[in-house]
Amino acid sequence: MKATKDTPAPRTRNRRGQGGRLREDIVDAAVALLDETGDERTITLRSIARRVGIAAPSIYPHFSDQPSIMLAVVRRAFDELEAALRTALEGAGEDPRARLYAVCHAYLDFSRVHPERYRTMFGGLWMPTLADTAVTEEDLVALGDSNLRILSGVLAACAEAGLSTSTDPGADSYALWLGLHGLAHQRSVTRVFPGPDDIGERMIPALARLCEG
Repeated sequence: MKATKDTPAPRTRNRRGQGGRLREDIVDAAVALLDETGDERTITLRSIARRVGIAAPSIYPHFSDQPSIMLAVVRRAFDELEAALRTALEGAGEDPRARLYAVCHAYLDFSRVHPERYRTMFGGLWMPTLADTAVTEEDLVALGDSNLRILSGVLAACAEAGLSTSTDPGADSYALWLGLHGLAHQRSVTRVFPGPDDIGERMIPALARLCEG
């Protein structure tokens, strides 16, 4: 039978023990829809099933509802962001200031390259009413913890080296993240950002309390 809008294209059945493959295929489909449309409202059980080539009920053994799929999408995006930050660290050498800048710019670059994912990571429309979904408060609170620890670590290293006047890198790294997030978010939601091109270079040293020189 020819596939139609409401009929999924045929999909090769997973071999025994490959149920995890279908779960990843479901998340892959949701990410692809998000990247293509820029609108998380287009990510429904039906649209995902059609993209994967399965019937919508086949999703339920892997995800109990649509917000659970979106949580998996967001977790993957945070993992990708963490990988980008760690790659930047590895390429920045040993200088604490260079490592701080590398992490900050990698953060901003991720939001620029993946604006749809970035918007969804931070308070997109997918955020559910917890009483109506299997997603828990603990699931949401834990998002992004590892990325903030990386930022806190590079700022603490600057303070230890006398390159920052911060006396509380934990608190100051949160302020630095809020600055980066604000800039990243504005760039992800506006076609033309109304600010100087070097706003990041102006903002990072101020929020990180970097010493001159």
